[in-house]
Amino acid sequence: MSGARRRPRVLAVATLALLALTAGQGVAASAAPGRAADAAAATAGPSDRSAESARSARSAQIVSAEVGRVEDQVARSLAASLTDSGWRAQVRDGVGSESVDLHALTARSATAAARQLGGEVDQADRRIAGAKGLGTDLGPLLRVQLADPSMRGALDTGAEPLVAAAVADDHAATITAYDAAGRAHTLDARRVPDRPVYVVDLDTAKTTAAGMDVLRRELARNGVNAPTAAAGRPAAGQPSAAAAGWWATKINAIEVSDDQEPWFKGAAEMFTLVTGFGQDGKPRVDSVDMPYLDYDGTVYHPNQILVNWSNYKYNLADAVMMEDDGNTNYLALAQAIAAVLLTIADQGAYIPLVSAVLAAMPASWWTDDPDYVESWYTLAKNSTGRLGGAAGKGWMTVEPYFVQQF
Repeated sequence: MSGARRRPRVLAVATLALLALTAGQGVAASAAPGRAADAAAATAGPSDRSAESARSARSAQIVSAEVGRVEDQVARSLAASLTDSGWRAQVRDGVGSESVDLHALTARSATAAARQLGGEVDQADRRIAGAKGLGTDLGPLLRVQLADPSMRGALDTGAEPLVAAAVADDHAATITAYDAAGRAHTLDARRVPDRPVYVVDLDTAKTTAAGMDVLRRELARNGVNAPTAAAGRPAAGQPSAAAAGWWATKINAIEVSDDQEPWFKGAAEMFTLVTGFGQDGKPRVDSVDMPYLDYDGTVYHPNQILVNWSNYKYNLADAVMMEDDGNTNYLALAQAIAAVLLTIADQGAYIPLVSAVLAAMPASWWTDDPDYVESWYTLAKNSTGRLGGAAGKGWMTVEPYFVQQF
């Protein structure tokens, strides 16, 4: 996407354990070239990986298909509802290039068309939350926006809008939009249409935040994350200085580049996966939201903690940046992570777990699917300066930072 396109509003940083979200999805020969030996040393046997791979691949396909079906149906229904001139005017006035809550938009209208659509949106929100493993009471999830600010003029002068659902595939050649009569129109995914288009998309900021909670809870329940040392008390084997605080890696600046975002894409949410061995010798997962990463091609200076080294046994960790375009089932993800990581034994030295995770990603994540964004290997407590990502899509500058206790 260009610098003027929105980047995801939420970036979560999770320990590499999160990476294993893909671990159940089979070994992709093209993933992380040259690191196959590391992956073999760190992961479970081939039959275990194969079984997890099949389960996770099926889960991802089911979630993607269900979310896509629901969004497409809502797009059709919204288009059909615009035959009501009063409601059409309210949508025109209430929807701009920034996405708005579709449920709230219908609730503000007294028209019959809005009331009927609101009931469908409520059901759709619950179906999507359930498909993503987030329960069914998360609240409104679907949003709508004008696809491009350049469409406002034609919309205001009476041009009949189309409605489309944002698809997960950034590399799609076409996208289907609907008019008020229910007719389907095939649009070029790489060229902004002349006709105004409303885009129905998912509030991935909300689902990602809820998904991080599910991940933390499920990973802990499955024994992946051990409790850290009590505040003010050094963990076993740690120097007494730990009693006064802890060392961290702080991000001073970060930039992610992705110039392939099509015009219909909304605010997909990214999260960075950071991994290492906890103080108990087991793989550990932590997560940090990063709501400031709005635009690609823009350098941000968050001064944000990336790694809390008091959580780790060794002076090395890995990080992987992922993107949720709506098809992630966080409950299944947490279970896949736990199933894979708990088979990895502490061998008395740091093991680059990221290799196992990347090698386990399905081939589609390296081609047509944008879920994998970037990765950084062997972060250390004393890492400093600019660190380029392995995929060449991002960089960050970091420095050691000591967090003092009060």
